[in-house]
Amino acid sequence: MKKQQKTYYAKPSLISKRWFLLDANGVTLGRLSTTIASIIKGKYKTDYTPSVDVGDYVIVLNSDKIHVTGNKENDKVYHRHSRFPGGLKSTTLRAQRRKDSRKIIFDSVRGMLPKNRIGRKQFLHLHVYSNEVHPHQSQNPVVFDISKGVPNDSN
Repeated sequence: MKKQQKTYYAKPSLISKRWFLLDANGVTLGRLSTTIASIIKGKYKTDYTPSVDVGDYVIVLNSDKIHVTGNKENDKVYHRHSRFPGGLKSTTLRAQRRKDSRKIIFDSVRGMLPKNRIGRKQFLHLHVYSNEVHPHQSQNPVVFDISKGVPNDSN
């Protein structure tokens, strides 16, 4: 009789985290968001465990130059509510881009992460900037090309 193999469980003390740098210039919003969510969750890693934060950090540059398809610039609407009667506020993607383009990426990626304490912790690993300048040079981020898909675990 063959012995059953045990399920691997990632230990938080043995996890190594890397920093990735992505340029959002001309990249479609959905393609960028799914790539970011996969890196933050760590789903591309061989030691992926859903109940442990094994993901990496992501820095996104040029959030104001993101591309959307179709007529989403005018049709896509962001809602927020103050929790007071009549407190519903709505903003189109075009107006949100003028106000704070980083929030477009934040909202898109937040919707793809788990809705629990691990998802809230993983969301803190996302850093978005509207231009080319970022304060994370000391972390030595690896420049990542989105056209390649998710990174290899061997890197």
